[in-house]
Amino acid sequence: MTVHLELECTPGWDFDVEEVARLVTEAVLDTEKCPYEAEVGVTLTTNEEIRLINREQRGIDSPTDVLSFPMTQFPQAGDFEFLEENEYMDSFHPDTGELMLGDIVISADRVEAQAQEYGHSLKREYAFLIAHSMLHLIGYDHMEPDDAARMEQKQDAILSSVGITRD
Repeated sequence: MTVHLELECTPGWDFDVEEVARLVTEAVLDTEKCPYEAEVGVTLTTNEEIRLINREQRGIDSPTDVLSFPMTQFPQAGDFEFLEENEYMDSFHPDTGELMLGDIVISADRVEAQAQEYGHSLKREYAFLIAHSMLHLIGYDHMEPDDAARMEQKQDAILSSVGITRD
C-alpha cells in the first residue's frame, strides 16, 4: 500500500497523519478483501483551498470536509473482479503494478471543527474521513438511506478494527 501524502497546511495535531492515513487505507482494503496492492493520494488542506476545489470540480462554492476523486468507476461497490478485464489495465500503475484508487482531499479546518462538534478526537475525525473517502474510491456512496447505513456500518467497523473509536 502506497499513500502519497501532501500537506498544504501543517496542523499541530498530536499524531502522525501519514501513519493514520496508511493504517486506515490498509484497513479499508483488507476489510473489502482487495486482492491488489494499491496506491492513493491524500492531501490535507485548508477550508479555502477545498472550497476552490469543490467549486471547480463539483460546482459547489463552499468548503466541505472531504472530497474523493476515484481513478476507476466500480460497477459494483467493493467488487474488484471487473479489474481482471484487459480494458481496465490502465487502472494499475505501469511501474509498480499497484491499483491506482484515486485521491482524497481533506480540510484540516473541518477536521478540527467536526471533532469538536461531535465530541471526539482529531485523530478519530481524520481517520473517519479517510475511511469514508476510501469507501467512495471503491464505489460506495450514501445517496440512498440503505447505502448510507451500509457505509456507516462499514466505517464504524473499519475504525474499530484499528482501535480508533469515539472517545
